[in-house]
Amino acid sequence: MIFRQLFHQETGTYTYLLAGRKGGEALLIDPVLDRAERYMQLLQELDLKLVKVIDSHVHADHITAMGALRDRTKCVTVMGAEAPVDVVSMRVHDGDMITIEGIRLEVLYTPGHTIDSYCFRMDDRVFTGDTLLIRGSGRTDFQSGDSRAAYDSIFTKLLTLPDDTLVYPGHDYKGDTVSTIGEEKAHNPRLQVANADEYAAIMDNLNLDNPKRMDIAVPANIAMGLGQSDAQHPDWALSVGRLMALQERGEVALVDLREAGERANDGQIPGSVHAPYGGLEALIGPGGLVRGMAGANAKPLVYYCAYGERSAMAVEASRGGGLENVCHLLGGIAAWIESGGPVEKV
Repeated sequence: MIFRQLFHQETGTYTYLLAGRKGGEALLIDPVLDRAERYMQLLQELDLKLVKVIDSHVHADHITAMGALRDRTKCVTVMGAEAPVDVVSMRVHDGDMITIEGIRLEVLYTPGHTIDSYCFRMDDRVFTGDTLLIRGSGRTDFQSGDSRAAYDSIFTKLLTLPDDTLVYPGHDYKGDTVSTIGEEKAHNPRLQVANADEYAAIMDNLNLDNPKRMDIAVPANIAMGLGQSDAQHPDWALSVGRLMALQERGEVALVDLREAGERANDGQIPGSVHAPYGGLEALIGPGGLVRGMAGANAKPLVYYCAYGERSAMAVEASRGGGLENVCHLLGGIAAWIESGGPVEKV
């Protein structure tokens, strides 16, 4: 496995790069916009293809690099289901798995610091975002923070992991880089409490100033989704109503770009062909499934995904590769379901 812990000095933020092998797929956790060029340089040096970028929550102290990296690499953006952002490619829930080649992360929903805080666990380590820090924990006094929810997240989700589990936090301000669950149980002063009331008494009386860039960072991070002027391009975007009419007349072929886990959770639009976005380059290349479906005299292809981001990028890539007979569903299957469209189990 390739693993790098990268640091943003100004905000004390850690970003994590993971890959299964040199020359393979990679993901980033909690990237900072100011360091986007460094991430791109490192990916090139290690011969890695960035396929997923994860934010543990909506950050208040820095602007995420998720949008910039998506625009540069066409990677999938990932956040928790509760994140109040405009658009991300994939929203995850507690117990889901985030996978790339050679890497599997278990998704842990850990609200408290914010309503949308998540941690991500591998076999021997856990990436704790701002939920659990080294000898500290994430503040709970803004962005829908809840000190009692944080206590529950820490004590029932994180501290029940094996004591030798490595703890990689989202921030550190003292120079520490890694801890363990056992160390934090024994030495973290905020965890030496008997119950949620004692923890809340500590957290509710910290009297900290707001992060310096909070008024800039939070709105920017909420609005980091794919530009909707692009997603709504009139030549290659369909509304739910328009797609329903075309599908009823059998005039289109549907291509579901989501991953298998998403399809299992939410079902599919009836009659869809599964062609995961991660394999798009091969799918639209010579001999690829999608290129074959879009051949002469074929029905127009309609891509869809969870919310419309991957499908918009897939149309752009397909048209750039010479496939003109493609479009996508605005708002993805989420909009389809909200409008009462039929869904079948996978």
